[in-house]
Amino acid sequence: MKKISAILVVLCIALTCAFAQGGKEAPAAAATAAPKETIKLTVWVGDLYTEVTEKIIEKFKAAYPDETFEITVGIESESTCKDTVLTDPEAAADVYTFADDQLLALVNAAAIQPATVDADKVKTENGEGAVNAAIVDGQLYAYPMSASNGYFMYYDKSFFTEDDVKSLNTMAVKAAKAGKKVGMQFGADGGWYLYSFFKGAGLDMKINDDGMTNSCEWASKGGEAVAKGILDLVATGGFYADSTSNLVSAAKDGTVVALVDGTWDANPIMEAYKDNYACCKLPTFSVSGKDVQMASFAGYKLIGVNPFSKNVGWAMRFASFMTSEESQVARFESNGDGPANIKAAASASVASNPAIAALATQSQFATVQRVGGNYWTPAATLGTILSQGNPEKTALSDLLSTAVAGITAPVV
Repeated sequence: MKKISAILVVLCIALTCAFAQGGKEAPAAAATAAPKETIKLTVWVGDLYTEVTEKIIEKFKAAYPDETFEITVGIESESTCKDTVLTDPEAAADVYTFADDQLLALVNAAAIQPATVDADKVKTENGEGAVNAAIVDGQLYAYPMSASNGYFMYYDKSFFTEDDVKSLNTMAVKAAKAGKKVGMQFGADGGWYLYSFFKGAGLDMKINDDGMTNSCEWASKGGEAVAKGILDLVATGGFYADSTSNLVSAAKDGTVVALVDGTWDANPIMEAYKDNYACCKLPTFSVSGKDVQMASFAGYKLIGVNPFSKNVGWAMRFASFMTSEESQVARFESNGDGPANIKAAASASVASNPAIAALATQSQFATVQRVGGNYWTPAATLGTILSQGNPEKTALSDLLSTAVAGITAPVV
């Protein structure tokens, strides 16, 4: 019995040592665990925002030092983003920027993720208008990026007086006499600006209750008078239609002494006009001998998250970071965008900015942009023809009827 007991004691000691050695090896096994997976995201922004977005990305990475990110920036205009996304949502960027009037179409197509990360923070830290623009049926779907998606007049104050800039006709005639130009976009995105003439004269164009089709009052005697007013401006030789990028370049070489544009081009225009840089609301223009105040679209730029993203959670975190107070201030400093964030908008540098002040003055003549997709192409075609002086001499009633038929066409 003693011999058996001794053997058992030896076995117990051996087993105890074995278990003890196994316990010491566990931490070594954990130390060889696989590294964290790289978080890959793509973000689409307008071509003017690539540089500031790259800087924001670096700050985002620094905020999460324990994670590894691969974030790629692509260029996609806010005005065409919805169309590109809807062409193939699964191939679209994880995070994308767009104009607020595109939100409903994105929601209806299930091509945008409800914004659940930092939703309460977004609602309390941004202005009411920007927040409402990002909501559909009570659900927040996007992160407000800016509250300055509108336009006004930039001008060289060494050329125009404050009285001159009250009237677009006065400006055009004065510019023509000096071999200069007053610029406005009427081409590819020209429908956005063309609206200001017709709406200013009291002729409405808006989206219907179905959220897709439009109603338009332009095919009328009043509309013909507005079209004639635009042709009269073109006939002065001092009113020039081109893309805003070309107009900014022409401002730098001294050809364009005033142009209609938004806050995003404030910095290059400031560089062009230097000490003579000035801004004001849109002027009046002449319709049947009467001065009519030009209207405008008002809107917001938003950031959405693709529901097909492989990293939806991180995409929302990044979208929230892109629209934080700090990021909105950075975008204002780099591009002149008016912040949607309440604290950023109240800062001294923003409040004293001439472009933001001009936009605020124009806002009383602005309408929130709510337009069905069929508006843009017919309006741009009409604007192009008028800006060229109606070269085929088509009857204005026919021009307007064709444009309105396209604007109000059913959505197939």
